[in-house]
Amino acid sequence: MRTAGCGAATAAAGDEGRESKAIGAAVPDPVWCADAAAGRTTAMKVMAPIRKRKLYEDIVERIEAAIHAGEFAPGDHLPAERELMETFGVGRTAVREALFALQRMGLVTVSSGERARVCLPTPSTMVTELSGVARHLLAQPGGVRHFQQARALFEVGLAQLAAELAQPDDIDKLRARLQANHDAIGEMDVFERTDVDFHYAIAEIPRNPIFTALHTGLIEWLTEQRTTSLRARGSARAAFRAHKRIFEAIAAKDADAAGRAMREHLAEVEQYYWGPAAGRRS
Repeated sequence: MRTAGCGAATAAAGDEGRESKAIGAAVPDPVWCADAAAGRTTAMKVMAPIRKRKLYEDIVERIEAAIHAGEFAPGDHLPAERELMETFGVGRTAVREALFALQRMGLVTVSSGERARVCLPTPSTMVTELSGVARHLLAQPGGVRHFQQARALFEVGLAQLAAELAQPDDIDKLRARLQANHDAIGEMDVFERTDVDFHYAIAEIPRNPIFTALHTGLIEWLTEQRTTSLRARGSARAAFRAHKRIFEAIAAKDADAAGRAMREHLAEVEQYYWGPAAGRRS
């Protein structure tokens, strides 16, 4: 039952209040127990149009719930398409759309001629799902700059965390990657690969699979930036010097210095990228 305070607020709102009271009869009291203006705003949100769902979305929701509830374990096969059609009372098209959606979510694998098999989603699955959207955003005005900012925020924090968490074996691995990067100066394709390997080794140090997946995604999405910037005269040697400063800071467990060195490195990469042809890319 609505409290006296709520009733008073509704009455004070005049005709709008009376209309809201009638509509809100089935709405829980806490939504309406506020001053009149806030109450009307909340009501509008609660009473927003309901999006019409597609059949396959309902099927996805039910199968996903069954997987999370443990009815299907990783490695188990889902029922055959015909059985799913009978269970949900839908046609083959809806079932197939649902299975493809579950596959995109990383919850099942679908092979031709076989029943769908349940699998565990991974951080890489999440990044793969974002790839199409990322490429679209990159193509928009300012898209590359937005991703460069996101990369800087991510990798600066990653370098700082790596400096705090690095173990001796991490330092040895990073040192080897740095040496490989040095040895590849003058061979652009090889240098580019060792550049990626050095940064990836930093992403591995916190032992967080989400970090390595995000790093792989950013590297893929900004491939054109890396290739273009490394073509600039002197850029490879400058990149190696920056990598050396980053390595020394991480090895010294100096998080501030590691973050600063990474920030300066990425700013320099951006300068190499935008400098000669900013007008054509912006």
